[in-house]
Amino acid sequence: MTWDFETEPDFQQKLDWADEFVRSEVEPLDMVLGDPYDKGDEQAMRIVRPLQQRVKDEKLWACHLEPELGGEGYGQVKLALLNEILGRSRWAPSIFGCQAPDSGNAEILARYGTPEQKERYLRRLLDGEIGSCYSMTEPHAGSDPGLFTTRAVRDGDEWVITGEKWFSSFARYASFYIVMAVTDPELGTRGGMSMFIVPADNPGVRIIRNVGLGTESEDVASHAYISYDDVRIPADHLLGEEGAAFEIAQARLGGGRIHHAMRTIAQVRRALDMMLERAVSRQVRAGNLGSQQLVQQAIAESWIQLEQFRLFVLRTAWLIDKHNDYQLVRKDIAAVKAAMPGVYYDVVRRAMHMHGSLGLSNEMPFSSMLISAESMSLADGPTEIHQMTVAKQLLRNAKPADGLFPSEHLPARRLAAQQHLAEVLEREAAAL
Repeated sequence: MTWDFETEPDFQQKLDWADEFVRSEVEPLDMVLGDPYDKGDEQAMRIVRPLQQRVKDEKLWACHLEPELGGEGYGQVKLALLNEILGRSRWAPSIFGCQAPDSGNAEILARYGTPEQKERYLRRLLDGEIGSCYSMTEPHAGSDPGLFTTRAVRDGDEWVITGEKWFSSFARYASFYIVMAVTDPELGTRGGMSMFIVPADNPGVRIIRNVGLGTESEDVASHAYISYDDVRIPADHLLGEEGAAFEIAQARLGGGRIHHAMRTIAQVRRALDMMLERAVSRQVRAGNLGSQQLVQQAIAESWIQLEQFRLFVLRTAWLIDKHNDYQLVRKDIAAVKAAMPGVYYDVVRRAMHMHGSLGLSNEMPFSSMLISAESMSLADGPTEIHQMTVAKQLLRNAKPADGLFPSEHLPARRLAAQQHLAEVLEREAAAL
């Protein structure tokens, strides 16, 4: 039996390199550069290209992909350990070639795309030359595909897409969108929906407006409300088989959910680090904040939540590596996704309170972190849906009690134990 919580020495060296590299070379970019998804920002690209090459030289580029696709094929556990570092910085995932939604879109293009689709879209996406967008949710339906109305109708050698999509992340910078649409209403969610690759400059594709998170202005907003008005694409832009959208979506979103959790660990640890620094820096009448029992309680609870969540994420990543099938780990991924926003919010809120009015101000990052925590409770499906998934999976294996009372009913257990040990008890009694 093997049971090991240590990282292989060779990979630990890579993690140590990444930690220092992100801290010294990448985190400063967050303070001075614009949006990492804007490939048209020539100044930013001139700065980041050499950094990306250094990552490639260290064999840490696109670690979520297999070697034949330009990655290293390290698996989910190693990716989790790396993402714990990358999640500290807004620019780091792009520097390391694993930014969402491009990472998930690359996975499904690699798995379901034709050779022509891979050459036209996947190669340039993996090289960081272009960005992509996953256009799934709809304004009236959220993420429930059973309520989607965006249609794709076959017309000769083309598909015609009509409808509206909501909260399509980073559409304003994307070169192409992966769009989920109804192709056969009679077949329902499974079998009646398909995925399509839609070039962003196609006639009929229009961003109605860009929507920000919280108080973000439209200038920096990164989630698009999109209209597809009789958008015509070649028939060969169907991704995978017709009717396979639900299968493709599940394959993509499973990875996305666990990757969000990996990067969230970094943000929670960042909040805890700020809390600890504040506790030993801020002086009050009786000493520093860290000498106060309520502050100590907040620190302890935060560390415990972080470590519990981290171990849960790593175990789930290990299960994905073991089974190589997101569906077989569906319950665990759903549980991680459901736990993530609560841990994130709790620790950030405590850190904000410990900083007082400074913590509330725009001179500290806590407000945006709280919004991110709420965003994580809705991204890739709301928390409540994932809680239902966990419960249904657990209930599936539960068995009803045989009799009138529960199986743990103490009088019944006592009677059964007495009957089971009757002969032993009788011998012991006779010996007295």
